[in-house]
Amino acid sequence: MANPFLPLWEYIPDGEPRVFGDRVYIYGSHDRAACEFFCDYRLMVWSAPVNDLTNWSCHGISFCTRGENGREPDTAEWTDSELYAPDVVEKDGKYYLYAYIVGSKGCVGVSDHPEGPFTLLGRYRYEEADGGDEGVFNDPGVLVDDDGSAYIYYGFERSHFNALEPDMITVKKGSYKADLIPRGSAPDDFFEASSPRKINGKYYLIYSPRFGCCLNYAIAHRPEGPFVRMGTIINNSKDYPGGNDHGSLCCINGQWYIFYHRMTNGTITSRRACVERVEILSDGTIPEVEMTSLGFETALNPYRITPAEIACVLKGGCMITEKDVFTRCIMAIHKGAVIGYKYFDFGDDFTGDGMTFAAQVTGSGCKAEIHIRLDDEDGEEIGVCMIDTHDGTYQTRVKPVTGRHSVYFVMDHAYHGWASQAFDQRQLFDLQAFVFMK
Repeated sequence: MANPFLPLWEYIPDGEPRVFGDRVYIYGSHDRAACEFFCDYRLMVWSAPVNDLTNWSCHGISFCTRGENGREPDTAEWTDSELYAPDVVEKDGKYYLYAYIVGSKGCVGVSDHPEGPFTLLGRYRYEEADGGDEGVFNDPGVLVDDDGSAYIYYGFERSHFNALEPDMITVKKGSYKADLIPRGSAPDDFFEASSPRKINGKYYLIYSPRFGCCLNYAIAHRPEGPFVRMGTIINNSKDYPGGNDHGSLCCINGQWYIFYHRMTNGTITSRRACVERVEILSDGTIPEVEMTSLGFETALNPYRITPAEIACVLKGGCMITEKDVFTRCIMAIHKGAVIGYKYFDFGDDFTGDGMTFAAQVTGSGCKAEIHIRLDDEDGEEIGVCMIDTHDGTYQTRVKPVTGRHSVYFVMDHAYHGWASQAFDQRQLFDLQAFVFMK
């Protein structure tokens, strides 16, 4: 399954991945296409078999602050605000949901099943001196250690920590600590999105820094720290319209992944779940990874139709837009726009004298050119596809390609006379899909 790895109409940001039994679950917020606000009032759960990461199933609403589809609200007695950034952990055969509710006291739910639905246990129980973040517990992340001890990490613009009692809802007296990520003027200061993991005996805290569209990480030798900043795992704004980020690490069948989200619809409030492979080195460090279109795939097949919206490079103002549940495209394409995909495997057995490239577009009344390049926007040009003014599928012969490559489309209008500058600001077309053919 390519990026985004869930069905392309689904918007699950702030993803917390967890493996329970033989399935991997993704817990996150729930955005909507082209909405002006982050998140809505329900939490959805998706899962896939660990041996088939292309086959994701939706388990429906697991928790909600407003009633929907026959489910009564879980928090009616004190709030109906939006739900953000949950986490779920297992202890003693029970699954505990930790939910952040905008402007309200946070809460905990419990279920016998990892997919829920979760029944409200209540709000966090703590004495005033033992809880930070005014009881909101922003973006809670929970760690159940090897000995069964549980810890919660949370906060906005300041990182907080508490140990939890065995009931998983009561904050342990005297356990509060602030500023696990030390405060300062560094651009990687803590902002939000706490997510703890224990890996090879070390404690990792994945978080979003104050500046940048990144997921950073810090390492400690004890759950309460001190944590040492280590660097960035992924940046969702490199050659792409950036925004906030929230996600975490997960090991599936021996392979580590970083789960994160990317922006769509020209806004920071329509985010979709993505994933990249990462490597954890013997010293515990994690080299920064690039955004790709791969998701759980090791390579894309250029001879299958590729939906335009899995682009991992969008430059020059173009953006992914959902027009309806069946129709998503890249629009606002102007001269100089760059659209890129990483990575295709063209194979090594091509014996012909050429290939054909085809693009499906929605016309905008302007003749245009798609310059098809390999490995970089300034890389080898293998062909130019001419686009007419109207809707249609347009084809061109291109130089035969073998091996593994990223593919870039560099856009231009098709007017090159003395008055061509009049077309420089014209929208050229909407790109829906493309394919290479032998």
